[in-house]
Amino acid sequence: MQYQSTRNKELRVTSAQAIARGISADKGLFVPTEFPQISLADLERMSGESYTARAKFILGKYLTDFSEAEVADCVDSAYTAKKFRSADVAPLTHLHDNAYVLELWHGPTCAFKDMALQILPHFMRYSVAKAGNGEEVVILVATSGDTGKAALEGFCDAPNTRILVFYPDQGVSKMQKLQMATQEGQNVGVFAIRGNFDDAQNGVKAIFTDSETGDLLAENGKKFSSANSINWGRLCPQIVYYVSAYCDLLKNGALKAGEPMNVVVPTGNFGNILAAYYAKKMGLPIKKLICASNQNRVLTDFFETGTYDRRRQFFTTTSPSMDILISSNLERLLFDLCDGDDAEVKAWMEALVADGNYTVSDKVRAALDEQFASGCCDEAKTAAVIRDTFENYNYLIDTHTAVAVGVCEEYLKETGDKTPTVIASTANPYKFPASVLTALCGSAPADDFDCADALCEKSGVEMPDPLKTLKGKAVRFTTVCNKEEMRAEVLSTLGITEG
Repeated sequence: MQYQSTRNKELRVTSAQAIARGISADKGLFVPTEFPQISLADLERMSGESYTARAKFILGKYLTDFSEAEVADCVDSAYTAKKFRSADVAPLTHLHDNAYVLELWHGPTCAFKDMALQILPHFMRYSVAKAGNGEEVVILVATSGDTGKAALEGFCDAPNTRILVFYPDQGVSKMQKLQMATQEGQNVGVFAIRGNFDDAQNGVKAIFTDSETGDLLAENGKKFSSANSINWGRLCPQIVYYVSAYCDLLKNGALKAGEPMNVVVPTGNFGNILAAYYAKKMGLPIKKLICASNQNRVLTDFFETGTYDRRRQFFTTTSPSMDILISSNLERLLFDLCDGDDAEVKAWMEALVADGNYTVSDKVRAALDEQFASGCCDEAKTAAVIRDTFENYNYLIDTHTAVAVGVCEEYLKETGDKTPTVIASTANPYKFPASVLTALCGSAPADDFDCADALCEKSGVEMPDPLKTLKGKAVRFTTVCNKEEMRAEVLSTLGITEG
């Protein structure tokens, strides 16, 4: 299978090249030239299989320049009992009626990013061997909270690899910051920036695509790659868990093969819901893809109007991983919906940079209306959903999952849709203990670990060990820089001097 750039479809690469590069030199994102298909017979067979067996089958269809043994090694190395606290890896929990919660936070950092970032380093190892020239790979990451820690954990002390993470200093939870600042490993670097996630993301993209910086790295035997969802190796594994969720619905009798499900995803950078869309492209029976936004409702407005407009007030919310105004992976969806018109996609993306907005064609708007629904939750509604979900169903959720649950409830109420609906739960509630406790009790202690103790007492739900062991752990990284200084920090950390 070949991959093409969303801004130049004549540019073709293998899956190993797409993973090793991370982003195309023309600033486009790599997408498959075709989508492999899965049959109802495949889904029925996989309903009786393990998560790892399902992953090997789906990933093998996309990574066609990997051998079957290489794909199996990546999967078996990533989804181990040592790393994932649930034997099902991504278990499906019945919430109420036709609503189910897909728990994606049983990995080592307690967030859904582990589902892809535990396997990406293994993909990278094989990809660099196939497509590289022996250079040291420098992974650059911008994070709104969860990607950073998951990437640091995944790439920690990986051979011939460095990983450097940038996050907004005031835009992540205390627990997320502590997870990153205490990261172990000799090949890792962590930097806070004065700005928001979009500043970090734009800075990383600018460094990636700067030819002078790339030449400097090459002269020093290094090259950039990415662990953000702009990297196909990050996005591809996310397709698996939607297929797996459908198989689990089949297994427990919630639907029959061929009957559809809905999917609700709390969305910031659009990668997680895009993976569900790609699963649908493969033949997975999905009726509606429901995009849930927090108070930064740029995606909700886009789905309602067809105009993407980042020129708006930015809100720092209790669901910080969704505090994003530029949703990078939307570019991949638009490329597909306009039948691969790379010139049109490029024009939209350039307009977003130059003017802060763009409006899609009537054809794309119609396709969006047919396949997607959308909604948003403000801060008060998010807190109310956490409280109501616990009180009504004895189920504790984090702030991001609450956004999805809230939007799901509104969708079901407005439409009367009885289709089994899978809600992507993206983080363990103990990653945001102060916000969750405040939602339940009205207030919370200043210290996150005191919050966690109180939350455990209130809910009866234990704090997971990966978070519990952060208490008292030494902080290693304290650098705070301006967004204009990101490039200099990267070069300095790598020991590269200009001129």
